[in-house]
Amino acid sequence: MHVQIVLFDGFDPLDAIAPFEVLHAGGTASEGAVSVELVSAEGPREVISGTGGLSLHTTGTLDPSRPGVVLVPGAAGRVGAPDDSTDPEVDDTQEDAIPVRLARALETGLPALLKAALEDARITVATVCGGSLVLAMAGLLPGRHATTHHLGLDLLDATGVHAVRARVVDDGDLITAAGVTSGLDLGLYLLEREVGPQIAHAVEELFAHERRGTTWRPRGLEPAAF
Repeated sequence: MHVQIVLFDGFDPLDAIAPFEVLHAGGTASEGAVSVELVSAEGPREVISGTGGLSLHTTGTLDPSRPGVVLVPGAAGRVGAPDDSTDPEVDDTQEDAIPVRLARALETGLPALLKAALEDARITVATVCGGSLVLAMAGLLPGRHATTHHLGLDLLDATGVHAVRARVVDDGDLITAAGVTSGLDLGLYLLEREVGPQIAHAVEELFAHERRGTTWRPRGLEPAAF
C-alpha cells in the first residue's frame, strides 16, 4: 500500500504528520508492505503550514493514477468565517482564517487531481479534519458519508454530504477522520484494513496509543432512538 499525503499552503501539520508516522511505522513492521510520501499538486517544494510558519518539504507530485491511498489533511488557523465586512484578498488579517485557507486550496490544481483519484477504483481517498471539507467544497462528495472536525460538520452537511459525528467513517473508497488527533486513529485503521490487524496492533503498541471510538460504516442494522 502506497500512501500519498497531499500538502497545500496553510495545511495543519498534525493532520499530516500523525498519519505519516503511523504509516511509516507500519511500513517498517510489515517489511515494506506500506510506503508513504509527502506530495503536493505542484510537485517537490517547501509547503508552509498554517502553524507558526512551520514548513514541510514535499518530494513528489500527487499522482491520481497511482494505486493506493491519497490522504488530504485540513488547514490550521483561526477558527470561524472571515469577517464579511472585509475582503480576504486585500485584508491580511483574514488570511489566517481556516475557511480562507481551504478556499485557496481550491484555487490550485488540487481539486482536479482529487477528482481523478476518486474516480479511480484502485485508489482510496482518506482525509483528516478539514481535509474532507476540501473535497466537499469542491463538489466531490455529494451523497457520501463523511466526517470532519466537529466545528465543521454543519458546513460538511450543507455541501450535500451525509455528515456523521464519528471518529472515523469508512464509506468504501472514502475514509474520513474527525479532529486533528484522529489522524493517529485513521493511520491505524488504514493499516488494519489494508495490511492486517497484527501490523496495526504492533504500531498501536509502539505509539502507546489506543484507537478511540468505533469506525462508522453505512451497513448493518440502524439503531432505534434511545
